[in-house]
Amino acid sequence: MPSPITAHLPAWTQEWLGSIMLLGQILLIVIIAMVLQRSLRRVVLTAGERYDLPRHLVGPSVALIRWTIIASASLLILGRLGVSGTVLWTAFTGFAAVGAVAFFAAWSVLSNLFCAILIFTARPLRLGDHIEILDTAEKPGARGEVVDINLLYVTLEDANATQPGVLLQIPNSLIFQRIVRRWKSRPVAKVAMDKDAIDPAAVE
Repeated sequence: MPSPITAHLPAWTQEWLGSIMLLGQILLIVIIAMVLQRSLRRVVLTAGERYDLPRHLVGPSVALIRWTIIASASLLILGRLGVSGTVLWTAFTGFAAVGAVAFFAAWSVLSNLFCAILIFTARPLRLGDHIEILDTAEKPGARGEVVDINLLYVTLEDANATQPGVLLQIPNSLIFQRIVRRWKSRPVAKVAMDKDAIDPAAVE
């Protein structure tokens, strides 16, 4: 029995009505996905500017949101086109299994990425700070000025090097696994950081 809407449509539209409605549903999914992607992108970019987040953190976050929305919209469109839900679920679980294996295989890298997010948001250290990574409170470790922070490493200019320009790359995860001694600016005198200081009274 035809619906009240289709009963008032011309006869030639009856055989095309199903295709037109399907096309309309697909277009609606695409439009909603585009609006959602642009809205979330604007939110992430605004948050990045407000909290002064680095571009190499904001960029991947925007890309992750975009591809997540594209994948979700694609699954919805395939469902409207008649692809079996069982097939979609099988494909999803297969990709999830592969992703889980890759996740555990790359855990050390991913832990550094996660710690980079914590460094950029919690700000335990910043560019220009002078830090020392200690195994224990008594045992000295890597020490220097923070010259770069990226998704994998914190780069220090080695304060113990005999010549300038020597860099140390500290994995981000190590920042949260070791004791960190931090100076927010350059120490008043380098001898103050050196155990072999000749005259402690000379340091203000």
